Parts: sequence; C-alpha cells; structure tokens
Amino acid sequence: MKISARAGVAPFLAMDVLARANARAAAGDQVLHLEVGQPSTGAPSKVIAAAQAALASDKLGYTEALGTKMLRARIAQHYREQYSVELDPKRVVVTTGSSGGFVLGFLAMFDPGDRIAMAAPAYPAYRNLLMALGLEAVELQARAEDRWQMTPALLETLERPVQGLLLASPANPTGAVLTKSELAALADWARNNRVRLLSDEIYHGIEFGPRATSALEVDDGAIVFNGFSKYFCMTGWRLGWMVVPPDLERPVERLAQNLHIAAPTLAQQGAVVAFDCRDELDANVRRYAASRNVLTETLTRAGVTGLVPPDGAFYFYADLGFATNDSIDWCARLLDATGVAATPGMDFDPARGNHTIRLAFPGSTEEVTEAAKRIENFLQRN
Repeated sequence: MKISARAGVAPFLAMDVLARANARAAAGDQVLHLEVGQPSTGAPSKVIAAAQAALASDKLGYTEALGTKMLRARIAQHYREQYSVELDPKRVVVTTGSSGGFVLGFLAMFDPGDRIAMAAPAYPAYRNLLMALGLEAVELQARAEDRWQMTPALLETLERPVQGLLLASPANPTGAVLTKSELAALADWARNNRVRLLSDEIYHGIEFGPRATSALEVDDGAIVFNGFSKYFCMTGWRLGWMVVPPDLERPVERLAQNLHIAAPTLAQQGAVVAFDCRDELDANVRRYAASRNVLTETLTRAGVTGLVPPDGAFYFYADLGFATNDSIDWCARLLDATGVAATPGMDFDPARGNHTIRLAFPGSTEEVTEAAKRIENFLQRN
C-alpha cells in the first residue's frame, strides 16, 4: 500500500540513541543520558499546585483555539517584564509545544516549494518538518569563528531567493547566542529582502552571560516561537506559544481550529503561574552553568580543540575530527563501552556532522561529571 513521500524524513538520531540507551538500561546496565535535551527536574511546585487545583475544580474542556485569555495575557506581560516589549495578547498563540507552533507557522506563512534559510548545524526537526510540508530547508554552512550562527555575509551567498529566515538563539546544538546588534543586522536583511523573519527562542532564560535578545526587540513583525519545555521544565506538558504579526492572527487561528482544536487545557492552567517561579528555575540554570564548566575543562584536557563553549541552552557541540570520521558509529561505541549516551553530529549537520557530537547537560552535575570522565577515558583509549 502507498506510503506518503512526506514520511520519508530522516530519523531524529537523538531519539534513536535514547531508544538504544533505554534498552541498555532495561537490561540492567547503567546509562548516563547526555543525548536528549530535557531538564532533569520537573515542573515548578507552583505549577503543579495550580494543575492539581484545576483537576479538582475544572471540567477541563476545550479552550479557545489560540489559548485561554488569561495565559495569553500573562505571556504578553512576560514580554513587557523581560524585554520591555509592549505586546497585544491577541498576537499570542498558545500551541501544543513549540513544535506545534512550527507546524502552524510554516503552514500559515509558506506555500509548497518555498525556501527557508537557516544556519547549519541546526535542530534537525526544522529540516525534517519543512520537508514533510513540501518546503525546502536551505542550510548555509556556519563557521565556528561566527559561533555557528547566521550572518548577513552568509546570507549573501544565497544563489536563489528565500521566503523565510529561521534563526535560533540560544541555538541547538551549539548554545550560541546572537547579540542584539547581530540580530538587528539579520532583521534588517530580512526586511530589505521582504523575507519573513522567524526566531526560535525556546532556550531563552538559560543563558550563561547576558540575557538573550528577543527578535521582537529589533523587529515587531518577527514571528517568535517559544514554550514551557526548557527553562520552565515542563517538557511532558506539551505547551508552547508563538507571537505573530497582526496579518497572521486569523490565518493561524483557522489552522489551529482545524489541526489541533486547542492546546492541552490542564497544561494551560498550570502554565499561568510558571512565570512566577524564577527563583526555582534560575537555580536550575546555575546547575547547568556548573556542568558547562565541567565539560569545558574535561574536553579540553582530553585534547578536543577549537571548543566554542555555549552561551546558553544546555548543549555542548564538540568536533572530534581527531578521533573519528563517523560520529554515528563513535556514539554507538561510546554507549556500548561506557554507558554514556551522546548524539551524533549528523543529526544537526548532514554535510559536516560526521566528526562532531552533541552533549546535553541538563542532568545533575554529578552525572555530567561522571559522564565527562568516561568520555575522556574513552578518547584516550581510542
């Protein structure tokens, strides 16, 4: 029977590694998880309390397609508090995770055959989702000296026009953060070329230096994607949001009504108070910073050169060209020999990822420290 060509997307290798790691753990072997970008802590205590209260008192029916008015207003307040951006709550769309936002956004903005530029290495779901929707991901090869981020000069190498420019700051897998001036220059390029500017800001709040700039600070017409999975530690609640310009409000609403009905009601009830939990959440970021330092020191000692320590998120992108030209095989051998699960760079950069890996460090500092020691010993033995 027929299988759609849309289903021919590449696998998400991080999830494949997770499956193998879980099989190892089920057999009784120890596993140290550095493959999946998921906080090791659960949702903040106030969020859980709010959800419990909703379970006891609310029938939890559908909300409006764009989300509850209370949550949309609270997200708009967040932009005023964190970024000094005045935002009409009507422009806020509550989504089923930031992933659901990408589906709605791509469908609302682009037609089959349209081209969207992004820097490589990049989160693989960008490329795979675009392909499934009949769109073309135009991956431009970013450089380590540019912290693996997009630049106007890189955009000038485009041989054909694009209809969208997708940025991520802090980025996955590199943790690189665009400065405000860098982001403004890219926004200027997008405006001058009449290109939609899309900004993935899911890792905002997890920074190891200055606060990350929102694209809305430099371009009120930008489309911003964010959510509660990373900084807010609510991955399984499957709740995100996007901010759209007025011309996309109704198109996105129509799509949401038909594709998703609405985001999970219980998650929306809990998320309203998530913004009031910063003390608890910032403690997690301090733990991530300590793990970042451990990995920097250990990988440097192990002989990994050209390291670009992340500015944010909880990922380390390392070039192991001195040790392997097959990152998929190397990560498989690492897991078999040491119990450390890591993601091959091929997930993020099909052209150059054969000699890179991504290490996720949202777990406990003790777990990351032990994993780093095992990676160092593995590199020395191999």
